[in-house]
Amino acid sequence: MASIIKQALGLGPKVRYAVVGLGDISQRAFMPGVKHTGNSEMVALVTGDPKKAEDLCKKYSIKDSYSYEQFDQLIQSKTIDAIYLATPNWRHAEFAVPALKAGIHVLLEKPMEVTVEKCEEILAAQKTSNAKLMIAYRLHFEPATISAVEKVRAGEIGTPLMFSSTFSQPLDPKNHRGQNGVKGGPLFDMGTYPLNAVRNLYGTEPLEVFAFGTRHPESGFSQDFDDTVAVNLVFPDNKLAQFTVSYFGNGVNDYTIVGTKGSIRLDPGYMYDSGLEFKPIQIGEKPKNEKFKHTDHFGGELKYFSDCILKNEEVEPDGEEGLLDIRVLVAAAKSLETKSVQKLEPRKRSKQITSAQEQTLGAVSQPSASEETNAKPPAK
Repeated sequence: MASIIKQALGLGPKVRYAVVGLGDISQRAFMPGVKHTGNSEMVALVTGDPKKAEDLCKKYSIKDSYSYEQFDQLIQSKTIDAIYLATPNWRHAEFAVPALKAGIHVLLEKPMEVTVEKCEEILAAQKTSNAKLMIAYRLHFEPATISAVEKVRAGEIGTPLMFSSTFSQPLDPKNHRGQNGVKGGPLFDMGTYPLNAVRNLYGTEPLEVFAFGTRHPESGFSQDFDDTVAVNLVFPDNKLAQFTVSYFGNGVNDYTIVGTKGSIRLDPGYMYDSGLEFKPIQIGEKPKNEKFKHTDHFGGELKYFSDCILKNEEVEPDGEEGLLDIRVLVAAAKSLETKSVQKLEPRKRSKQITSAQEQTLGAVSQPSASEETNAKPPAK
């Protein structure tokens, strides 16, 4: 009991983190929640922008900052235990691999990478290291998401049959996501959310994928990637899934799973600026809405990861979870290119979300866009 009280007061042992990549997700969502975890602290920053380093070191009383070119110096410095890695998706392996090889724990933003080969490179580095790797699927710790998974597992909606989702945001064409082709496009950047949701709701891995994409010249994006993508999936036992992700549509983030005896709709289903809601859940004849506590998704996942480090426990979601998503998204990208159905080898995961992972840290105040240093939210 004494150790729990100490941790709640921030008096217990803390995992020392370097934040690698100081874009909007780090400044607005991750960094504000570190202090109230009680078991984590930021001691270094890594960025290519000296202004970001100066302003954020001052704001959070952080002593050390490094350029990307100095990353090797940081991981050999013995001043950190772990990194939170939030560079653009296609630069994840570049920093995760050397960190893991140096024995530094890695909390890696999703998607894990943008190719299967890069994911496997990260996994290989982790297997030869004593360091832990967790992919930052923040919703694996969020109360509404866990409740939905548990209800489906318990058979409350009967046999699940179909899943559908829309995740859309009007991306600013100047954002780096809209300037790096398919690897920065909505399929990899946003498709991870509905794909991970349905994989965990069904508890199985897809066998086939087919994707359609469209490009809108009036969007302002370079026309070398699909700004709106619809993905169709076939799972074992005749289960189907469909999701659409877009950088051009108005902001929407919801999903519905339908079974033989009921259904669950989450709206919102993915974002972190309010509590998630069942809107509605229908089991039997009477549909009802249920709103869940607005929690700090980023602080919650960080607290969990640091607990695993301090107690030397296994993590979920690990690198396997990240790879299982990427292999499907890569197949969807191949389907866009070839306009054909892509077959996937049958796979089974070794871990599942459990209710013990639920985190209930209260939401923290986030800086406004005007308060960020040389960064802003991706949406217009």
